[in-house]
Amino acid sequence: MEFHVSTAAAEKQRTACLMLPVYSKGAALPSATRRVDRAIGGLIAEIMDAGDMQGDAGNTLLLPVAEGLPCKRILLVGCGPKADFSRKNYLTAVRAAFAAWRKTKLATAASYLTTESPRGTDPYRRTRLAAECWYDGAYRFTTMKSGDADEATSQQELTLCVSDRQAAPARKGLKHGIGIGEGIDLAKDLGNLPGNVCTPSHLAQVARRIAKSNAKITLEVLGEAEMRKLKMGAMLSVTAGTSEPAKFLVLRYKGSAASKAPVVLVGKGITFDAGGISLKPPPQMDEMKYDMCGAATVLGVFQALARLTPTGNVVGIIPSCENLPSGTATKPGDIVTSMSGKTIEILNTDAEGRLILCDALTYAKRFKPSAMIDIATLTGACLIALGRHRTGLLGNSDQLANRLLTAGDRASDEAWRLPLGDAYDAQLRSNFADMANIGGREAGTITAACFLARFVDETPWVHLDIAGTAWRQGARKGATGRPIPLLMEYLLNH
Repeated sequence: MEFHVSTAAAEKQRTACLMLPVYSKGAALPSATRRVDRAIGGLIAEIMDAGDMQGDAGNTLLLPVAEGLPCKRILLVGCGPKADFSRKNYLTAVRAAFAAWRKTKLATAASYLTTESPRGTDPYRRTRLAAECWYDGAYRFTTMKSGDADEATSQQELTLCVSDRQAAPARKGLKHGIGIGEGIDLAKDLGNLPGNVCTPSHLAQVARRIAKSNAKITLEVLGEAEMRKLKMGAMLSVTAGTSEPAKFLVLRYKGSAASKAPVVLVGKGITFDAGGISLKPPPQMDEMKYDMCGAATVLGVFQALARLTPTGNVVGIIPSCENLPSGTATKPGDIVTSMSGKTIEILNTDAEGRLILCDALTYAKRFKPSAMIDIATLTGACLIALGRHRTGLLGNSDQLANRLLTAGDRASDEAWRLPLGDAYDAQLRSNFADMANIGGREAGTITAACFLARFVDETPWVHLDIAGTAWRQGARKGATGRPIPLLMEYLLNH
């Protein structure tokens, strides 16, 4: 797909599919739509007056075009009430427009939805969101399919239209949207791959490819021998039950002087989680291939960094292994020593994500980060608490937490902050070790974060629990690529 920004008048736009906004409840036609309507003798106004097109957000109507316009089809796109034109309605309209276009064989399209001004947006935001919407809607996972998996789409070129004075920020937004969209696509591909393909070694291969694509990115891959030297006993306890070798990936993006403290991203990379000896129930266990979506997020962010090359330094750390039961697997009641020297009583081997993350967080402190953010499909409790709408956010820094919450709101990739505190931390007490790896049934998302907080010391830190937002179930089952938009919003403005 080729993307462009254009300032051409709608009635002069040469394209196969001309996307024009309309509002509901008898609102006046938007400027671009009104100009085209005059050129075709008032047909659009007639259609709206007759009620053939309601204009509700997400409504679409494809019209043939008579002579007089340099386009083949007009696609009317409903934006809802003009007085209530929100970002939500804008996104609904954009997604509907792209979906309607994909159903046609029209190779090119020009959208004038980006000329409108929903609340909370500017030209940069509108084109960025439009590009991200295109990637999200156009994504198909065909890697593991035979047959027509390589069938080419008919859509080849998308033009986003703005006024002359909006062109510069719109082009910047488009560039960022493309980079973020590519990162999201990579994260989706990794999440959707089965566990027999997307192993820790496969994640290392993808990281190598990203590092080779941009001289500002370097990669170090640690194996289990190096982990033993570093005394990563918590990480090694998780991989003890599988023959698949664990990997510990360290990516570094250098976009500023070495003296500038980096942002460290830590992504949970359990490429398949059967629960270990604390075996999960069989229903929906196939979805545990998504337990590496934190790792996929970090790789997706680095894919976007390689494309966009912003200023700033970023370190990406991915502890990756499988969690399987076997005769060598860690047992409930075992006590292990983490890289920090703190001992952990493992009461549930299915609470493994925090065990690989705690060693990764300890390792991450050597970079003296300005901020440390871990991303993990960590607790089912977060799914129960927040559903699939918002990512759970917890941390020890109000400033960092607020910046990430704001970034999520701006990127339409929302999060919600949950509390920490001594009362929750006390649930991790153990009679036999420095701490237990679970805190009981109550407040599971919070106690998991309390566990991680014990390994960050005074470093500004936020934990993102993406158990509810990293993938969908049902007819649209698959990875989502969240929270890459949130993180890229933060990094681009850090």
